[in-house]
Amino acid sequence: MKVICFGVREVEKPIFEKYNKNFGYELTLKSESLSIDNIDLIKGNDAIICRASDKITKDVLDKIKENNIEYVLTRTVGIDHIDVQYGKQLGFKMARVPSYSPTAIAEVAVSMAISLSRKILHFANKSISYDFSFDNVGFAKELKNSVVGILGTGKIGYETAKMFYGLGAKVIGYDPYINQEAKKILEYKSLDEVIKESDIISVHIPFIKGQNEKMINKDFINKMKDGSIIINCSRGQIQDDAAILESLKSNKLFGAGLDVLYDEKQYFGKKINSIDDPVVKELLGLYPRVLITPHIGSYTDEAVANMVEISYKNLEEFVKTGDCKNKI
Repeated sequence: MKVICFGVREVEKPIFEKYNKNFGYELTLKSESLSIDNIDLIKGNDAIICRASDKITKDVLDKIKENNIEYVLTRTVGIDHIDVQYGKQLGFKMARVPSYSPTAIAEVAVSMAISLSRKILHFANKSISYDFSFDNVGFAKELKNSVVGILGTGKIGYETAKMFYGLGAKVIGYDPYINQEAKKILEYKSLDEVIKESDIISVHIPFIKGQNEKMINKDFINKMKDGSIIINCSRGQIQDDAAILESLKSNKLFGAGLDVLYDEKQYFGKKINSIDDPVVKELLGLYPRVLITPHIGSYTDEAVANMVEISYKNLEEFVKTGDCKNKI
């Protein structure tokens, strides 16, 4: 079976090839993202494995159908880059990766929180200018004296909570679905209580269109402690970038660690010469109080291995049984 994979970074190629030894697919690995502009690349293949940077729109799906390709698989949890309903109408067999290394994302969240709360980058940034002096801004509160709020206590949120708990923080959390294991290390509270009581809030919730778009907004932030820190390593659509910016400028928030942006697709994964969005530009200018990374949570050996292997298994399951437990 011929399988073409898009958005494959150079460092990921050995992982694709290693796990393919168990499946024997005839692989084509492409670094570019799939769009209507390069749709001809799919010719002669039986299946497509894509990622979030690909644009699997109606016109792309039409072309895939014209090429008699039956399988469209994404090696991501999120599926908003695919017109799923139209894909179903056309009869595609589609699947996703329901989860991958929660440690990968948790490490980013905790690293950002420590860097901001202990003012590490504040002092490192001063040192670049040979300023090794102490100042009031750099005075820090230890994690063991802090309250960390976890919004979303699924696999990733739970892993993040364990790390903060291991560092001595008091951990509280909110999730409409209680994780019994998480109750051993954190105290469940209402959403408002978590927002109001936390020195650091780490967000690990899915984006649900029509329900939680821009939930991290002015009202949300106004409930937070003065001088607190927000960490978002989940989805950009749940945050209002402008509200976060204003809260930082007014010093309502001390810092923000953002592995996502609301409209991140126009920036992330690319090297660009300029940024037109004044909000994003100002946020970047607030470094080191603001840490923005290009959705690197899954950019680890373990996470990529999980995404690749599960995608291969999804395809194998479709081929052998006509169905897949991870279908979308």
